[in-house]
Amino acid sequence: MTSNTSLVIGANGQIGKKLIQRMLETGITVKAMIRGPAQAEAFEAMGTEVIIADLEADFSFAFEGCDSVIFTAGSGASTGFDKTLLIDLWAAIKAINYATEHDVRRFIMVSSRGAENPDKGPERIKPYLVAKHAADLVLLQSELDYTILQPGRLTDDPATNHIQTQRPENAAEQKISRDDVAACIVYCLQQDHTIGKSYELFYGKTPIAEALVKSS
Repeated sequence: MTSNTSLVIGANGQIGKKLIQRMLETGITVKAMIRGPAQAEAFEAMGTEVIIADLEADFSFAFEGCDSVIFTAGSGASTGFDKTLLIDLWAAIKAINYATEHDVRRFIMVSSRGAENPDKGPERIKPYLVAKHAADLVLLQSELDYTILQPGRLTDDPATNHIQTQRPENAAEQKISRDDVAACIVYCLQQDHTIGKSYELFYGKTPIAEALVKSS
């Protein structure tokens, strides 16, 4: 399945920028949702439609004319847990509800390793994992054609286009590049067999397409 127009929420984030570049190279029409006009010029130069909207307000208008949505927004490590609650949880839930209201069936959520059970994750990021867990649960209970991606610790390493979905036993190896996460999103957006699935993503030795087929 190739969606005609995809809304990327969190377009100016580190994954979002890499994702949009890959989507455009693949021929997918993109709406880049960003916070303010200062960020718009770079996206417009890429040939992307820009939607300026505030995740803490009503951003339902951004979904008009879209066939799919990718939620890759995050509050960031430098903010407090109040923003974790408002962005990683509440904005994600609003996005799910807006997609439902606008009949945008395809929804890809960028979540986090450990979101399935925050009690087993690091205490210092437990509120973040709880927010991700709750948002994922709302998506699972929706009627949308969802895919949930739960990447390990994110790095800025170059893309390898090879992953694994089995979590490594060694915590130090539970990581993946943002570029590879972006590649996984594009793959999932185009493949029906990833609908209704959740995948953890880590560095690995298996090509992305093969790894995500094996895990289906």
